[in-house]
Amino acid sequence: MWRSELAWTIVQAPSCNNSHAGMIETFDWDALKSFLAVARSGRLTAAARELGIDHSTLNRRINTLEAALGAKLFERGPTGYGLTGQGTRLLVSAEAMERAAIGVLRDVADETQSISGTVRIGTPDGFGSMFLAPRLGELLDRHPGLDVQLVTRPRLFSLSQREADIAIGLARPAKGRLKARKLTDYELGLYASRDYLARHGDIADRSALPGHRLIGYIDEMIYTPQLDYFPLVTSEARPQITSSNLLAQLHATLAGHGICVLPAFMAVGCDQLVRVLPRQIALQRTFWLIVHEDLADLARVRVAGEFIAATVRSAKRVFLPGA
Repeated sequence: MWRSELAWTIVQAPSCNNSHAGMIETFDWDALKSFLAVARSGRLTAAARELGIDHSTLNRRINTLEAALGAKLFERGPTGYGLTGQGTRLLVSAEAMERAAIGVLRDVADETQSISGTVRIGTPDGFGSMFLAPRLGELLDRHPGLDVQLVTRPRLFSLSQREADIAIGLARPAKGRLKARKLTDYELGLYASRDYLARHGDIADRSALPGHRLIGYIDEMIYTPQLDYFPLVTSEARPQITSSNLLAQLHATLAGHGICVLPAFMAVGCDQLVRVLPRQIALQRTFWLIVHEDLADLARVRVAGEFIAATVRSAKRVFLPGA
């Protein structure tokens, strides 16, 4: 997730009963980074992909680490890699060492140099794809040494497991060593395509909605209660076309297949979409920018977070058209 050439040492204190008194064993930080990646993902292939190495290299690193420690760290099974008791104890120490390494980068690195490195941003699919992605070029124009990984998925991101350096969420986190700042409120409404309304007629009242095809989320795949819109729209009908992905819902709506609750920022500038019952149905939600305390002061994370906040702030009318 972040780049470091630091190497760590394990020092064995002198002992009159130890023929290897004063022995110093060393191993690369890569060994612990590999251990952390497997421990957090539970799968060798996913961890290898995150680290940018091949499966065999990662497997060799884990085997070498286990041999160096004389401990079995993982139970290998058909469902993935689970930590042993010794692995669980190492996880605590490894995360403490990770925090220390991040502190070195934060406190010692010369931040007068240009911003560089990789920052991973995890966002809901609609915000990341429709709003943030088209604007990231400006961030890279200012900081050419920066690499941005934009992960757009309808899910919660675990910052403690380093799934992202910055996460955009729909609720302020209630626990954990996380820092959150409000980005913006945003409005949602009911939308249909012009073609759909031409075929089915205008909708004059909320009571008419059960007679129309609705588009929305798959109930059991709604990952946060903030996305459970339709009980607030109508209690007499449920969506017939459902998807876990908001972009899929948008495209089904554009194709004239039904009526959908969409954020206003996704509909702005789209002449094919018409707001339905704007006075009767107007929902509001909030975007939060969330970072882990350990990463909050890293230059590349701070710069990316400030860029996102400033960009959202300058686009207030996109998120709240009536403001």
